[in-house]
Amino acid sequence: MPLCSSLGCADDAQPGDGGSADDEIGGTAEDTDASSEDESGSEQGETNSESDSAASEDSEASTGMEPDLPPPDPTYDGEPLPEAPPGEWNWVDFPDAQCIDGTPAGIGVRYGISDELVIFFEGGGGCFNAATCGLFYASFANFGELAFDLIWQNTVLQGGLFDTDNPANPMRDWNVVYVPYCTGDVHAGTAPDTSVPGFAFGAPQQFVGYSNMDQFLDRIAPTFADTSHVLVTGISAGGFGAAFNYDRIASDAFPNTTVTLLDDSGPPLTDPYLAPCLQEQWRELFNLDASLPEDCDGCFAPDGGGIYNLTHYLADKHADQTLGVITAEQDLIIRTFFGYGIQNEGGLQCPPGIIELPMNGGYFEDGIYALRSEVEGYDNWGTYILPGISHTYLSFPAYYNQDVNGILLVDWVANMLEGQTSHVSP
Repeated sequence: MPLCSSLGCADDAQPGDGGSADDEIGGTAEDTDASSEDESGSEQGETNSESDSAASEDSEASTGMEPDLPPPDPTYDGEPLPEAPPGEWNWVDFPDAQCIDGTPAGIGVRYGISDELVIFFEGGGGCFNAATCGLFYASFANFGELAFDLIWQNTVLQGGLFDTDNPANPMRDWNVVYVPYCTGDVHAGTAPDTSVPGFAFGAPQQFVGYSNMDQFLDRIAPTFADTSHVLVTGISAGGFGAAFNYDRIASDAFPNTTVTLLDDSGPPLTDPYLAPCLQEQWRELFNLDASLPEDCDGCFAPDGGGIYNLTHYLADKHADQTLGVITAEQDLIIRTFFGYGIQNEGGLQCPPGIIELPMNGGYFEDGIYALRSEVEGYDNWGTYILPGISHTYLSFPAYYNQDVNGILLVDWVANMLEGQTSHVSP
């Protein structure tokens, strides 16, 4: 949200004054000549003032400088979130935001004792065909305050980066906004009332994760307007969601703030590892094209591919920010989802029917290192690649005890928050 103090607000310039007409009133005959001279001087002063103004305009045009203008209206200027004591999780309803089944959505908020802010996108699968929707639909539907209070805040939201007691956690004192995952669209959908081919239960579906976030930001941004640092992060589907939502968070919600991206286990692999036909399926079902920056030219390939070019777009546009990806070399969960597009090098893409076999591990690993090759030329990108098939780290104990070549994940995260990027791998 643009800060008023970031732009000077100057008073309107006053016109030049070539003399006072009041000097002529009440003058004597002896003053006639002087009065005439005063009138002449006044006219000359007005002429000089006009010349000065024109010269000023010419100067501005030649130097490219513009007079100070009032700051633009903020993009997000809703009602701030309710106050609460630090350290307590609180649920905030958003009646106009929706889960996949049309029930109301909301967010969890925990205030800290610093001014920094974590925006965390939860993960948990996806819904893009009969098999995936059948497996994950129940976990998306009707996620509200009851589930948050009874289960989430006392389990998931106590470990990993949410831990306020572990001195090794660089975010232990930060404010946290928790964005549940109840839309099945990697937090990137703008497609209400959409039917999934072959899946009739609960139809139509509300793939509105990206639209929901717009409502959330309208209250998050004014609440934390004075924050000095925002971490945008998430796991699995939430890692993809963090990447999809990063640009508007950094550009529109917090444009004058350090905004770091850490995508945990949501690797945007290059074509063909993430098959363009599968990308096209997601684009059509979730209306992803409305979520991608319209000036990201490479993000809209004719064959449906190109989503990985978001990594280049973010690196170029936000060159002064820090961006990172965490992933296992052969992440079994992500391989299973990407397997719906292709399973082996040169294999059939998007085969018909239900395919639940994961992509070949070696082929996926090639894709991980191809992604690193795409980003390692940028000073502001970092990667932390782990061996094996595990999946997600930041909200689990692995955040503290996982290391690669002697470098703890938690230490790599701390360095990234300080703007110190690196590429770590087995």
